[in-house]
Amino acid sequence: MSFDWAALMRAGIGGLRLKPAEFWALTPAELRLMLGEGAPAPLRRARLMDLMAQWPDRPGGSDD
Repeated sequence: MSFDWAALMRAGIGGLRLKPAEFWALTPAELRLMLGEGAPAPLRRARLMDLMAQWPDRPGGSDD
């Protein structure tokens, strides 16, 4: 696996305003997350409705 170090450095140091030491201390996964990659998708109404159907509230508001 090869990395485009110049692009990653521009994104991390230039775009995210990380100090070089902060940039080099990150793992690739941490950098991806900071750049918005690999983050979970936002919860949309359709998915919320699916979850509500799967896990309905109990009458009386008790989860016991």
